Amino acid sequence: MIPSPIIRLLLRRFALLMAVYTLLRFCFYCFNLVTFRGIGFGSVALAFVHGLRFDVAALLWLNLPLVLASLLVPVTARRGQQWLRGLFVLLNIPGFLLNVIDFEYFKFIGRRLSNEWHTIGHDIAQQAGQIGLQYIYLLPPLLLLVYLLWRFCPMPTPAELATEPSRRPWLQRSLEFVLAVGLVVLGLRGGWQLKPLRTGTAFDLQPAVLGHLALNSTFTVLKSFDEVAVERVSYFPATTKLRPALAEPVLPTRPPVPPDNVVVLLLESFGSEYTGVENNGQGSFTPFFDSLVTVSGARFMRENYANGRRSIEALPAVLSGLPSLMDEPFITSSFQTAELHGLGEILGRHGYNTAMYHAGANGTMGFDMFAGIAGMQHYYGLNEYPGGAASPDYDGHWGIFDEPYLQYFNHQLTATKQPFLATLFTLSAHEPFSLPAKYKGKFPKGTQPIHPTVAYADMALRRFFRAASKELWYANTLFVLTADHTSQTDRPGYQNPLGYHKTPLLLFRPGHPLPAVDAHRITEQVDVPASVLDVLGLPQEQKALLPFGSSVFETASPGRAIFRDGDSYYLVHSDFVTELTNKNEVRLYPYKTHFIPNEPVANPDPALVKKYGNELRACVQFYVNGLLDNRLYK
Repeated sequence: MIPSPIIRLLLRRFALLMAVYTLLRFCFYCFNLVTFRGIGFGSVALAFVHGLRFDVAALLWLNLPLVLASLLVPVTARRGQQWLRGLFVLLNIPGFLLNVIDFEYFKFIGRRLSNEWHTIGHDIAQQAGQIGLQYIYLLPPLLLLVYLLWRFCPMPTPAELATEPSRRPWLQRSLEFVLAVGLVVLGLRGGWQLKPLRTGTAFDLQPAVLGHLALNSTFTVLKSFDEVAVERVSYFPATTKLRPALAEPVLPTRPPVPPDNVVVLLLESFGSEYTGVENNGQGSFTPFFDSLVTVSGARFMRENYANGRRSIEALPAVLSGLPSLMDEPFITSSFQTAELHGLGEILGRHGYNTAMYHAGANGTMGFDMFAGIAGMQHYYGLNEYPGGAASPDYDGHWGIFDEPYLQYFNHQLTATKQPFLATLFTLSAHEPFSLPAKYKGKFPKGTQPIHPTVAYADMALRRFFRAASKELWYANTLFVLTADHTSQTDRPGYQNPLGYHKTPLLLFRPGHPLPAVDAHRITEQVDVPASVLDVLGLPQEQKALLPFGSSVFETASPGRAIFRDGDSYYLVHSDFVTELTNKNEVRLYPYKTHFIPNEPVANPDPALVKKYGNELRACVQFYVNGLLDNRLYK
C-alpha cells in the first residue's frame, strides 16, 4: 500500500527534523570534544546511531499537535499547509534552543539539561540577560537553524496536490490512520521494550560517557516534566565544605593481593528477620546462609542496614555507593546522567571483566540501564537466558527461578576470563512468591507467603556454592552476600524504621583469609564498594567513591548507616539513631540492633544532638545539592 500524500508529507518533514537533530548532535560533540577524547570513531558513530531512537521519541512528543493537525488538514488546502508550516517551525524552536544551550551548559554540569526548569529556573530567569550576552555567539546558529527550517520545510509537491485523498477507499484510509497512530505510539515509547524509553538507556553504550552524546536535550527536559521537583537544601551556607564533615575514610596500607574475582549476590527480599543467625537460631528459613556465617574466615556484619526499601534503590547503593535520600529512585530520576562512578568502571580500569546478571525481563526497574552507568561491560537478563520466557525455568511472572538461574550463573562465570566482577540479583522471593511445581510443599510454610520462597532461595544458594566450589575460579574469589531490602514481617522487634532496613551482609574469600573485622560495626549497603576495593588491595581507588560509605574493615571509626523513611532521614550510630524531620528537627533514639522505640530520648545531650544532627544534615545537603548541581565528586 502506497502511503497517502498526507503521510508522505509528514514523513518528509520528520526526516528534515531528524537531520537537524543529527547536526545538533554533531555540534554538541564538537563543542565538547574534551569529554569524548580518546574514544574511537566507531564508538562515536554508534552513539549517533543509538541517538536516533531518542530523537524520534523527543520529536514526536514535541510535534504531537503537528501530527494530529497534519492528519486532518488536506494536502490540497494551500492556506492550511502554510499554517502547518508555521506550526512546524514554532513547535521546534524550543527543542533547537535547548540543544544549542547544551553546547556550553554541558561543560558546567556534566550532563544534559533536564530538570533545571524547576530546580534553578528562578535563578536562570534572573540571570537571563547576563547569560544571553555572555553566550551571544550561540544566537546566530540558532536563528540560522530556524530560518533553514522555514525555508526548507517540505510542502506538497505538484503530484501530491493533484491527488485527491477523499477518493481513496475508506478502508484504506482507516487502515492507514490506525497504522499511523500505532507507529506514533511506538515512537513515543521509544520501541517495543517493557518500559518506555528512559534517559539512562543511553548509557548502555560503553564507555558510558557516550550516553551524553546519544541523548538530546529535548528528550531529557521532556522526561523531567513528570518528576517531583527536588528542592535544594540549605542547612549550611553554600560556601561550607561539606565533604570533610562526612567522615572521610582512613585508607589502610594493606599488602597487595592477587587480582581476586568478585561475586556480589544481591538476594531479593532476604531480610535479617528470616535468618537464624540473627535471631538466636529461632525461626530460620535460611539454614545454608546461616552455615556460611560459620565458615572459617567469613566476615558477617551483624549491624548492617539497607539504604532503601525498594529493589530499584539497592543497585546504586551496592554498585556505586549512592544511598537513596529522595522520593524518586535515582534510576528513574533525571539525575541518571549525573556523574557517577561504580565498581564496574573502577575495576574495569584494572583489567576486570564486569557483568550484571538478573533473571528478570530486560528493562525491569532499569537494571540493565543502571548497570551501564555503573560501568558494567555486560548485562544478562531474561533475553540472554537460554529459551528466555519460553524456558521451562520461567516462573510465569518475573523471570527465571533462582535455582536454575544460579546454575546458569555458575556456568557463565566458569566461561568468563579472570579476573571478573559479577553481580547477580535473585528474584524468586518476590510477589507473587511462586515456586517451581516440584518444590511446592517442600519448604517450611512459615507464617508469611514469602517464607517458603526465602527457603527456596537459600536452597538455590546451597546448590550454587556446591557447584561453584568445584570450579577453578572459586578459591580466588571474594563473595559478598547481602539483600536488596526487607519484606513481609511478623516479628514485632523488626516493625520499626530500623527493623524495616535490617539486612544481612556477609563477606568471605575461600582462598585467602580476610582482614579482621568488628562484627558489630554499623554497616550499610553503600559500604560494599569501598570494602571490595579494600580487600583487593586498591585502597587509593576508594577516593573515586562517594563519601557516604566506607570499608567494613576500617578500624578508625565505628561505622554508620543512613536512609530515608517517610519524611525523615535517619543516621545510625552504635550509640544513637538520629532522626532529622522535614521540619529540621533532630531527635535521638537509643540504638539497639534492628530496633528503636517510638519515643525519642527525652533530654538528650545538646552537644550530641548538634554533632549527629549536623552530620546528618551534611549528608543530606551534600547528596541533594550534589545531584542538582552534578557535583557529588567535586
